[in-house]
Amino acid sequence: MEERIREIRKGLLRWYDFKPDSRILYIGRETDPLVELLTETAANADMIVRDWQETLSEEWIKEQGGTFDYLISVTHLEKSIHPMEVLSAWKKLLKPEGHMLLGMNNRLGLRYFCGDRDTYTGRSMDSIEDYKGAYVSKADSFSGKTYDKDTLGKMLREAGFLQVRFFSVLSDLENPALIYGEDFLPNEDLANRLFPTYNHPETVFLDEEPLYDSLIRNGMFHQMANAYLIECSASGGISDVCHVTSSLERGREDALLTIIHKSGIVEKRAAYPEGRERLQALEVHGKDLRAHGLSVVEGRVEHGAYKMQYVDAQGGQLYLKGLLQRSKEEFFKALDHFRDLILQSSEIEKPDLGDGEGAILRKGYLDLVPLNSFFVNGEFVFYDQEFCEEHYPANVLIFRMIGSFYLGNIVAAKLLPVTELYDRYGLTKYLERWQSMEWKFLGNLLKRRELRVYYEKCRRDPDLVNANRQRMNYSEGEYQRIFGDIFKGTEARKLVLFGSGLFAKRFLAMYGKDFPIWAIIDNNEAQWGQKIDGIEIRSPKILTELKPDECKVFICIKNYLSVMKQLEDLGMRNYSIFDPSKAYPRVHKASVLQEEREKAGSGVKKYHIGYVAGVFDMFHAGHLNLLRRAKEQCDYLIVGLVSDEGVYRKKEKYPVIPCEDRVEIVRACRYVDQAEELPVSCDGIRDAWKLFQFDCQFTGSDYTDHPSWLADKEYLEKQGAELVFFPYTERVSSTSLREKLKEEGRS
Repeated sequence: MEERIREIRKGLLRWYDFKPDSRILYIGRETDPLVELLTETAANADMIVRDWQETLSEEWIKEQGGTFDYLISVTHLEKSIHPMEVLSAWKKLLKPEGHMLLGMNNRLGLRYFCGDRDTYTGRSMDSIEDYKGAYVSKADSFSGKTYDKDTLGKMLREAGFLQVRFFSVLSDLENPALIYGEDFLPNEDLANRLFPTYNHPETVFLDEEPLYDSLIRNGMFHQMANAYLIECSASGGISDVCHVTSSLERGREDALLTIIHKSGIVEKRAAYPEGRERLQALEVHGKDLRAHGLSVVEGRVEHGAYKMQYVDAQGGQLYLKGLLQRSKEEFFKALDHFRDLILQSSEIEKPDLGDGEGAILRKGYLDLVPLNSFFVNGEFVFYDQEFCEEHYPANVLIFRMIGSFYLGNIVAAKLLPVTELYDRYGLTKYLERWQSMEWKFLGNLLKRRELRVYYEKCRRDPDLVNANRQRMNYSEGEYQRIFGDIFKGTEARKLVLFGSGLFAKRFLAMYGKDFPIWAIIDNNEAQWGQKIDGIEIRSPKILTELKPDECKVFICIKNYLSVMKQLEDLGMRNYSIFDPSKAYPRVHKASVLQEEREKAGSGVKKYHIGYVAGVFDMFHAGHLNLLRRAKEQCDYLIVGLVSDEGVYRKKEKYPVIPCEDRVEIVRACRYVDQAEELPVSCDGIRDAWKLFQFDCQFTGSDYTDHPSWLADKEYLEKQGAELVFFPYTERVSSTSLREKLKEEGRS
């Protein structure tokens, strides 16, 4: 993972064409990713690496002055109290026609308006206020400050750099996926292209992507970019690059750089030698699609790069988005046509028989989506079709057509439920299959598993963003009543769920045993009379038969504002919002045990509440060893057993022993204090922690380096819990016992 992260950071300059035989001064450390990049790509360069403070000495300037073709620094100028002195010194080190490349954070970056903390002070809003509340006392040692585009431009010109060009960097300097010259604006839907990253994602309260369209239309896009790469020179020419898209997270075979030049040439380069086959694929696939009647931007491989003409047209994604807002009828026509183009893109090996399976294409072009098209003269014109699979279901491509359109598209979701399109194109019956195939493709391409821990550290959690917004809208008391301790005030009251969808089912699965529900109500008359877990869904009118203090209502609906008003109009104030992503304070069975042991003076173990999850099919010595070792380290051990249905979903086979019996077997073990069947909807460690709020989960050591488990380990640590790995008893397992039974059955 660390190596992959280093490669991502090289995207800031991997596209830049350094002149051969150049002398380069890199400000930083020998171990920086950009030093490695320059060593790999700057042909025959003479490179010197220095700490930024070393470059300011008069002796060094006298010795090295006027000898460098390039000076490269990322954020070091921000760490100086006297930046003008630094710029003056650096200019002296360059040749008259030399170039300086500066990576700088923007103090007015959109990330800070969305709630991210300042890069240097670690506090919200400091950069936006130009640090008026920072560094005001002797105790506040200066660590750095960021600048805005106007201030940086003035500083550079004052220092003698007559040619200055800003490149806006998105998401930021450490994740430079998109780079735009200051005289160039996106003509695509950034909400689908951009995955914002943050210094402190836990404080973010606003989604960044939907704002970019408004910033572009109002002339604020470059002024509010999160970071800049600034190219400046006293007299030398400036790069002709307008825009760069970098996909270095994809790995050596799939990573490409898309570079748009002022000349009108779009150039795609393989980031690594292993990716050159992708360039050939672009040319071959383009010819194949044109042979099948689709419009594709003409391009060919020249001198190791795939080149095509820049198309100055609206992206297909933006065209469809605007069309939906103007006319649903016209939108359906255009999307139907796009679906027809997918079916036309290759020979049909198996026709659509109307059974939900759809057609099978000889070749499936997985990026045949609106996002990878322009709309020109009434037709979709495609580009970037490097991915192709043989004998592929057309329904996966149609699913991607819809999914990519809705990604980050809040307006579309309001105007047209995505389920309507799934039904329109016959995807509903096997929707999970198409979704799974898409996620497999994207997961492998974007290396989601390998980078999961990293992304969880720097990307926002949508549920946390929503929770942060909630806190801003209510007083502390109101917030706690409505969103905090939702089980407060349930004593001696009838408990009612408002809503009968996924949230209600989730509530019943997670908390139904501890908090028995008296009734489920829903505004949708079509739901009345149906049952969930044996509880009938009824009309909200039943609340009028109760006194306001006789019941407690849990609102189990995502868009809850109208229901809150409905309850308040009925005089019902004792309600709370159920958020399935949150963990709620609960009275734990282990609390009583702890009090008893403290009275008895029992020794304190490393952990209070421990947790083990598993199937525990055909209970054996390996299971016993795991539970014994776990109990040795905790006062109270909880075991969560995967349900029969849960086992089937993951392994496509049922356990030998039914869950009810497995629970009783484990519960009878002297090392176990509590054993429970896990709800089918309980999805791994995070849901388990919300249920049991343990101090430590114990698991087998064969997961130690698995990216998903490492990400869960990070999650637990944020909750103040731990994940401990034990070695398995290798001589025995449920799988080996199952195989042995099969063998004996054959003999």
